[in-house]
Amino acid sequence: MAKPSLTTAMSRGLSGHCPQCGQGKLYRAYLKVEDACPACGLDLDRYPADDGPAYLTILLVGHLVIAPMLFFRQVWDANPWIVLPILLSALMALVLILLPPIKGAFMGLLYRLNVTRGDARLHTADRLD
Repeated sequence: MAKPSLTTAMSRGLSGHCPQCGQGKLYRAYLKVEDACPACGLDLDRYPADDGPAYLTILLVGHLVIAPMLFFRQVWDANPWIVLPILLSALMALVLILLPPIKGAFMGLLYRLNVTRGDARLHTADRLD
């Protein structure tokens, strides 16, 4: 089976489906990736998303939410005991909503670039010996 384009693989992952076929589900739970695609059998466990999606999500939410909030005077003038819980709850909800699609797109990127768990040895100190 020919690999799909980068944008196709990432958009399939973004929608929570297998980056190769687009049919099987990517997750068996909230962020638990299926061991293999139920539709095409692609070994999904070999693509190490690890912390990348979390960093990207925090970066995105920080720039999209926090930075614009600095420009609204009402936020600075309001009682912090009211504003802080509202903002923190909204930020937490947004991060939890965005994390699965971003992880899926990240998995699509790893699949298309063929970055696997076996490549981890390239990034360790052992290779310097």
